[in-house]
Amino acid sequence: MFATLSDRLTATFRNLRTKGRLSEADVDATVREIRRALLDADVAVPVVRAFTGAIRERALSAEVSQALNPAQQVVKIVHDELVSVLGGATRELRFAKNPPTVVLLAGLQGAGKTTLAGKLALWLRDQGHTPLLVAADLQRPNAVTQLQVVGEQAGVPVFAPHPGNQGSNVGDVLPAGADPVAVAQAGVEQARAKLYDVVVVDTAGRLGVDAEMMAQAAAIRDATRPDEVLFVVDAMIGQDAVTTARAFADGVGFTGVVLSKLDGDARGGAALSVTQVTGAPVLFASTGEKLVDLEVFHPDRMASRILDMGDVLTLIEQAEKAFDAEQTEKFADKLIKGEDFTLSDFLVQLQQLRSAGPLKKMLGMLPGMGQMREALDSFDEREVDRVEAIIRSMTPAERANPKILNGSRRSRIAAGSGTRVADINDLMTRFEAAQTMMRQMARGGGGMPGMPGMGRMPGTGKKARGRTAPPPKRAKGRSGNPAKRAEQERAARARAEGGSPPAAPGSAFGLGGQPTPEQPFSPEDLQKYLK
Repeated sequence: MFATLSDRLTATFRNLRTKGRLSEADVDATVREIRRALLDADVAVPVVRAFTGAIRERALSAEVSQALNPAQQVVKIVHDELVSVLGGATRELRFAKNPPTVVLLAGLQGAGKTTLAGKLALWLRDQGHTPLLVAADLQRPNAVTQLQVVGEQAGVPVFAPHPGNQGSNVGDVLPAGADPVAVAQAGVEQARAKLYDVVVVDTAGRLGVDAEMMAQAAAIRDATRPDEVLFVVDAMIGQDAVTTARAFADGVGFTGVVLSKLDGDARGGAALSVTQVTGAPVLFASTGEKLVDLEVFHPDRMASRILDMGDVLTLIEQAEKAFDAEQTEKFADKLIKGEDFTLSDFLVQLQQLRSAGPLKKMLGMLPGMGQMREALDSFDEREVDRVEAIIRSMTPAERANPKILNGSRRSRIAAGSGTRVADINDLMTRFEAAQTMMRQMARGGGGMPGMPGMGRMPGTGKKARGRTAPPPKRAKGRSGNPAKRAEQERAARARAEGGSPPAAPGSAFGLGGQPTPEQPFSPEDLQKYLK
């Protein structure tokens, strides 16, 4: 969504970093580039003026002139102002003291209200709530049926006493006997009677703002007395989002905003304009077509994404949801015990990574990935499918010990997975690199190859090795010298029986210490040593 804006701002800051001190002309040039980038991103003109004015004022103050690194200080100022434009602090959904909490969805037709109702219901259910969806959109053809399908996918019940417009009526008109206000009011009563603690009411929209739609939404609001009125806005409609938001704010009023289709290729001006114009915070962002693609909107994290600083916190949260704690613990124990990393482990880690979301989206949350946008855009998600097919075409013995993969085995695997032998060779090269990295991490001091200073993994330091048995040391090879070999054998027996090892060599006849009661010397031994 913010790719173009992010690239423009990153290029502007790159020019700043070459300057040791910033003059007023440098600040004006930077502000000019930021203004152009925001206007190109369809941000509302009043928002652009206020935003760039605040940046210029702070950039010319002592805050920057006395800083050790003026360029980094300007980047910090832009980040702070972006956070302010996006709403400042994160605002969470408010719940009623006496359930049920009523959430009313409002917005234009096509903004994604019905799909969002299912996403919000699934999110509420995962948070431990018992939501109920209410189908109060009786005008759009098959809107009730769509909500029922979405509710079934989310595992949430849907209250739909009237089937609504089944497509037989021409246009978006109310069928005979349909009363959206009565349906919404009855849905709240049903939730109160059946002890549902949250009610999500889906309302009708129009292709444009009109008085009839506003009157109906206002009547549903008055009948249900919602705790939250969420205005759903399509993030791809550009500056028109500001006009629509003002119309809904005047006609219905809303307490929060939800940005839908934030995964699109539009310029993202709506996200930077709606909050500043209406004063209502953004609560959620819809980032995909699946029901799980709903995120709580964090202004500071979104500002970091726009400035190509990454969003590691959201990445960690998504990984924690997707990764199986039991599998992760087993894998950590395996590393601590010194067991080798196998292709079966590689497959499990790959599957857990995929369950966290599209890899392209997750990689985009890493800092500095905007500079690798072409590589990200050309990344093929199907490559993961090919890797999984290759590993699944192997026998358990081949997964545990890839060294046995000779030419005939690789040809069989390629035929079974629908790939080429070259693909298997590439996979084995990458796997060997991952295996080497895991071995170094298990030893606790090597860190990741090519990434110095990574340190030890949690649970593999000195304290952890004191709690658990260290991996067995590899035995040294036996010496070809008979005297030294006998000394090694005695030392090994002494360690195994808990005794002290023999003294260092240097006594009479080159013997390795005094004979022990368990192994006395014999004349035959002495003659052997003197030969």
